[in-house]
Amino acid sequence: MQIFHRSFNTISKASVVGLVLLLGVATAAGYAILRSSYATRANEPITQPVPFSHKHHVTGLGIDCRYCHAKVETAAFADIPPVETCMSCHSQIWTDSPMLEPVRRSFRTGEPLEWVRVHDLPDFVYFDHSIHVNKGVGCATCHGQVDQMPLTWQVNTLYMEWCLECHRQPEAFVRPRDKVFDMAWQPPRDQVALGRKLVKEYKIQKLTDCTTCHR
Repeated sequence: MQIFHRSFNTISKASVVGLVLLLGVATAAGYAILRSSYATRANEPITQPVPFSHKHHVTGLGIDCRYCHAKVETAAFADIPPVETCMSCHSQIWTDSPMLEPVRRSFRTGEPLEWVRVHDLPDFVYFDHSIHVNKGVGCATCHGQVDQMPLTWQVNTLYMEWCLECHRQPEAFVRPRDKVFDMAWQPPRDQVALGRKLVKEYKIQKLTDCTTCHR
């Protein structure tokens, strides 16, 4: 006696295939979302209390990164410049600009501006700017062409796999120390050969142990 109709075999096979396809689509969609700007905030201009333009200040006026980020070579964090740094110029130029009123008000009152972090690593990740700068990692390597940004945004995912790409093969990324802040610098054709020389000269280690960043 046949309990199930013959078509049940076809339906069962189709259901299994459909379930596998559905899981595959769901996995692919989840992977895509995980790497989208929705999850990473990459390529998403960040709204700030004052719309600061790196393109204007760096490319237009030729201001060096270290004028504002003064401790980037010696401190673990790339400090956000105090309003006194801004006012060293803007006490003389654009003194009545409505856009700069938050800066002037902060300078008058001593109340700090609440800038929004663009590159916000998780609390369980340790990162030291000074180490990377002094090992020949250029600003643009991590931050992209900030000198071309009218507003600032993150260009990389900041995922661990992205960090490990450099930690596993530093010779492909490092540059001479005197070119770290040169936003126009381009790697030469023999970048790997140059990188190997710099890795040896700067005593760069290929640190991939978990405790390097997770302390």
